[in-house]
Amino acid sequence: MQQSRKKKVKELADSILDRWTMFLVDVEIQGGKNAAVWVYVDSEDRDVGLDECAEVSQELGFLLEAHEVFDREYRLNVSTPGVDRPLVDRRQYRKNKGRKARITYRRNGDAKEQLQGRITNVSKEQVEIENNSGKTRVIEFENIVETVIVPEIK
Repeated sequence: MQQSRKKKVKELADSILDRWTMFLVDVEIQGGKNAAVWVYVDSEDRDVGLDECAEVSQELGFLLEAHEVFDREYRLNVSTPGVDRPLVDRRQYRKNKGRKARITYRRNGDAKEQLQGRITNVSKEQVEIENNSGKTRVIEFENIVETVIVPEIK
């Protein structure tokens, strides 16, 4: 039941996000009786503002009610993923070009390696990372296990 609700929330969110040039990153449904529904959105080329999240929340909330997705009380939260959440969509990489990242990836099959460096280039199939010594490595998206942006204090 939870999976079908999650799928419906994703469908409804996807149906409205193009208007704001945003895309859906993830949906989480937490709790039982009074569920918390977290909808994470992002944009490829800009930061998403609080006002935009509020607008998406209002419209998505209306659609969730109209489609009777939940038969109990719930709290809808629309937010950007934040720096502490891994990148899960290829479109997030382009926006983070120039930032430091820690990438865990598969190399030669099952062996996992980790690389930290700056995202220097992003294409449809791969991401390019430059480490602190200036060495560049290209990693295919299909081999990436997890990518986390490393916060920098300037």
